[in-house]
Amino acid sequence: MSTTDALAFPPLLWGEEVTTDAFDHACQRALLGCDAGLVAYRITADVLQGALVFAPEVPLKQALSMLPLCGVGFQNALGVMAPPEVSVHLDWDGGIRINGAACGRFRCMASASDPAQVPDWLVIGFTLPLIPESDRPGDTPDQTSLFAEGCAEVQPPALLEAWARHTLNWVNRWEDEGSRALHTDWRALAQDMGEEVTQNGLSGTFLGVDEDFGMLLRDGETTHLIPLTTLLEPAP
Repeated sequence: MSTTDALAFPPLLWGEEVTTDAFDHACQRALLGCDAGLVAYRITADVLQGALVFAPEVPLKQALSMLPLCGVGFQNALGVMAPPEVSVHLDWDGGIRINGAACGRFRCMASASDPAQVPDWLVIGFTLPLIPESDRPGDTPDQTSLFAEGCAEVQPPALLEAWARHTLNWVNRWEDEGSRALHTDWRALAQDMGEEVTQNGLSGTFLGVDEDFGMLLRDGETTHLIPLTTLLEPAP
């Protein structure tokens, strides 16, 4: 582990480059009481990982808006750097889609799982494959990588820096203005809105989300609400 000035992060954020999984590292640091604003990251020839530590001031149910928020920040960052024909969309459960194919995903973990409790910490992280995992990408047409989608000119360190900047900008907007703008931008990027999907063992039409980004899934005459808290990974 090393704290580095090699990457430029906005005020209130700072980076730690790691050789292990960046999300796991950020969660361990949060568990030990590090300040909010830590960006753990790992950049190799085949993968880019980044994870951000938050110290929420609202109950977990609202705080998990940071998952779609970080996704919108990622789309904003890559959207500026990628060729204009490259499309970036977001799955409700944290998946990243580039030109329609799955390309990595976001994860989330918090100190508490009670939706009504204000957690001590919350970590949102992503893993982005840079090159195909195999030399036969045609075998998995629904899976892709950043460089395979015409983004070979995108520099992973610059993408990570841009993600941090755009994400922090969205956090400030969310705190100052509420979630309306975030909802608008996220809905424009949401994958499979209005389509038949399966989530948490339920199948139906993905109608949209509630004010806290819980999935509204219409199954016949019943509309199910699947909260973002169901996506939390268990804390150690």
